[in-house]
Amino acid sequence: MKIFKLLVAIISFGFAVTEAPAQNTKITTSYVSDSAAVLPLWIAKDTGIFARNGLDVQAVRVHASVGVMALLSGELQFVLASGPVVVESALRGSNAVYVACGMSTLDFVLVSRPEIKSALQLKGATVGLSAFRGANPTATRFALQKLGLGQKDVSLIVVGGTPERIASLRAGKIQATLFSPPQNFAAQAEGFNLLADVADLGLPFVHVGVATTRSFVRDNPETVRRYVKSHIEAVQLMKSDREIGIKVLSKYLRAIKDRDILAKTYDGAIPDNKFSPKQYPSIPGVQMALDLLAEENPKAKNAKPEDFVDARFIKELDESGYIDGLYKGKGK
Repeated sequence: MKIFKLLVAIISFGFAVTEAPAQNTKITTSYVSDSAAVLPLWIAKDTGIFARNGLDVQAVRVHASVGVMALLSGELQFVLASGPVVVESALRGSNAVYVACGMSTLDFVLVSRPEIKSALQLKGATVGLSAFRGANPTATRFALQKLGLGQKDVSLIVVGGTPERIASLRAGKIQATLFSPPQNFAAQAEGFNLLADVADLGLPFVHVGVATTRSFVRDNPETVRRYVKSHIEAVQLMKSDREIGIKVLSKYLRAIKDRDILAKTYDGAIPDNKFSPKQYPSIPGVQMALDLLAEENPKAKNAKPEDFVDARFIKELDESGYIDGLYKGKGK
């Protein structure tokens, strides 16, 4: 936590020269990875959406579990985190709650070696995982099942992060694995095959949802309202302005220099099955988190997904016609 506080202080100093007007409410939010799933946050910052809604937002990249601990201690006001992380903390007694959906599925793509051009050719193959638990193995098993492959048809081994898995794929130690954009496009450019898009297969999952705490909502409803409104506006801008989306991605995904890969990453992120326009917290996605946690936490078996969301701010914007107005060019 001391390291986290130091990180926030350093970032605060770095942004001091471009600080928003004093009347803007200062808040800090975290995210866990540099991917298109974080694009609404980056767009809201870089295009001034947060500032126009009276917020001075700093964004820090930290591990999901660290972000949730910082949220509960008050060091953070919002986190962008996956369903299992937020729901598990709530089951343990925290008051973490989702106020907006974010990405409502996993942006993973099953990638195979060049000689494997169909799912049937994966029978007897070894598929690499990033870990035994979490989004990656869940999505891997889901994809294989949807492709008609059972547990006995493939061997699943833990390889590690993206660099380790791409190296193992190149060396032939594994025959397939999941990658997120832009890595899946980079892998395709190397000659690897894209066998299946997990989102297109229909997996419901809170991938990068917007969460805060019920106590923060209670004490700061106007700040939450402004944040959710900013998020909604950023999603609409992301969907409607391709050039802004690609430009913001190029800034934050600095290692990716190929505009074609950036463009494909952007195009892959904007469909409604990944970012819904109205951004209600995903009940099916939270239920998926509960199902995963139920294996080790008995409390998850009887919990209701509605207990982990607070949709009032989205509902206000929806019922007022504001969200529909944005997509018709009439939002104010």
